[in-house]
Amino acid sequence: MKWRDVAVGAGVAVVAVGCGAGWYVVQHHDELPPGLARANGRLELARIDVAVKYPGRITALEFHEGDVVAAGQVLAREDDASTQASLDAARAQLLAAQANVARAGAERDARQATLHLARLDLEHASTMFRQHLVSDMELSQHQTGLDTATAGAEAAARAVDAAVAAEQAARAQVAQARSAEDDMTIRAPVAGRIEYRIVEQGAVLPGGGRVASLLDPTDMYLTIFYPSLQAGQLHVGDQARITLDALHQQVIPATISFVSPEAQFTPKYVETTTERDKLVYRVKLRIDPATARRYGSVLKAGMTGDGYVRTDPAARWPAALDVADAPQ
Repeated sequence: MKWRDVAVGAGVAVVAVGCGAGWYVVQHHDELPPGLARANGRLELARIDVAVKYPGRITALEFHEGDVVAAGQVLAREDDASTQASLDAARAQLLAAQANVARAGAERDARQATLHLARLDLEHASTMFRQHLVSDMELSQHQTGLDTATAGAEAAARAVDAAVAAEQAARAQVAQARSAEDDMTIRAPVAGRIEYRIVEQGAVLPGGGRVASLLDPTDMYLTIFYPSLQAGQLHVGDQARITLDALHQQVIPATISFVSPEAQFTPKYVETTTERDKLVYRVKLRIDPATARRYGSVLKAGMTGDGYVRTDPAARWPAALDVADAPQ
């Protein structure tokens, strides 16, 4: 009986110790070492609105929601009849301007030849005047002819300058019309994934009208919120860590890229440690583009997870949050 009592007592003690250890783990599993803080948030991707520059009718849409597109890939086309007509008119004006330059150049050359002859005539008349073969009135007439030829040559030179300037303006008009024609083809500004297709083929859009919403997978960050006591100890560029629920708490290195200068009320979807943390500061933990590319399409906007920061720069990351290739 004594041995049985001892065994039962030992068993009860083991169970008690196990229950106590389990209770301790449950109660303290979320605790972090001093100098570290945690907050939950949602993963976000930079969103780019792809829009038309000029008003017009959409004649083609070459993408669907969810498509992965490359930078510069054609997404849509607008009716370019008016811009093509403007380009043709600008090219015609350029041809006319080039003809004016050629005509002005020929006129300048003719005026220069006339000026050269007027100089020779004046020199000859001066020689004859010294020999008393012509009167001073005839000499004055030759001088007047030279002055007239000089003024004509100067006017012709200025006409060439004006014609060249008009040609440059016409070239600029052609470049502008060509740019407008090119802008009627809407291309992806960066590589990314189509989030929304906003219009359908045949729609007429105003200038700046949106065609699609594009997500940039290389510009990815977790938005979290901290009370003033913790936010005041954070600095842009500090190390951070992200764990996402969908990736089974896999640790992703990140960097603090933004700390809001103004407090705001706690968003409804954010769980605060205490109810008195009503005012919080928004913080962005940005994932390095190279790291984001390694994950590819696995990381998606809206994923929930936790963000970890160091409120004490000297604090060391625990083994569970340590990342070998994290930026220092």
